Amino acid sequence: MSSITADSRTENVGRAIILTLITIGVFGVQDAISKVLVQTYSPFQITMMRYWGFAAFSLLLVMRQAPLRQALNSKVPLWQVLRGVLLMADIWFFALALRTVPLGELQAITVVYPLLVTLFAIPILGEKVGVFRFVAVAVGFAGALVIVRPGGLPLDWGVGFALSSATLYAIYIVITRKVSQFDSAATSMTYTALIGLVMSGVVGVFFWQPMGWGDFALVVTVMATTCAGHGLMVYALSMAPASVVQPFNYFSLPWAIGLSAVVFGHWIDAISLLGAAIIVAAGLVVMARERVKRVAVVPDPTLPGRE
Repeated sequence: MSSITADSRTENVGRAIILTLITIGVFGVQDAISKVLVQTYSPFQITMMRYWGFAAFSLLLVMRQAPLRQALNSKVPLWQVLRGVLLMADIWFFALALRTVPLGELQAITVVYPLLVTLFAIPILGEKVGVFRFVAVAVGFAGALVIVRPGGLPLDWGVGFALSSATLYAIYIVITRKVSQFDSAATSMTYTALIGLVMSGVVGVFFWQPMGWGDFALVVTVMATTCAGHGLMVYALSMAPASVVQPFNYFSLPWAIGLSAVVFGHWIDAISLLGAAIIVAAGLVVMARERVKRVAVVPDPTLPGRE
């Protein structure tokens, strides 16, 4: 009986990993389409329309578990509001970075967020970080400097937006860990969806620009991939712990590099690729060290992986 249970768990973990990889692929396609759209339309308009799909998925998922009024009953409402604001700002910055930064380099920069999570967890959660993890974080940041070196990726507003996106997302993840001690996942999901829906709408409406049917179809595709991607990852997280599938989120980097080459004809240069590899290696080391130290990894089912 125990061998059957073990085989079942192994099978579930395998399925969760496959679903995670598919999810990352879906989000990569979404980013490529969004990059095409933001060349013509305001990132704020595209973000607003993209968030409609995200909010619809989140709220429908919540309503299957509990009434929205009950889900809004938070023990730490100010922290929940801050989470929603941070996530929305993160997505805005990411969309702004999409305009000028190639997909491969953009993904390479934003994957520094696990390293930033390690740092922000110190003041916000009171976690203790040893020398080993501090060194890994420093090495990861050195990898980012390799990418934006003189002669590499131009140090412009796009890079600033990408770094801001990674920073805000890291703080968002740390606060998600904090609120998970007090509120249910349904409550966190509801606040994230509603606050983002309001913020994206209030800003996006001022940047509205009529769309042709072809571009509108692309936006609908972005909305559909948002729902599909989040649904797949929620399913994956039901099969395996977040700590197991989280390292596979780094598949987003080679996938973004490939999409950048195929869709936009841009290849990341060898030195920038080395910098990206350093960041990924440092991130994996930090994750491994956190598992050894048993640092809690609390998944946010509404935002798997890095968008």
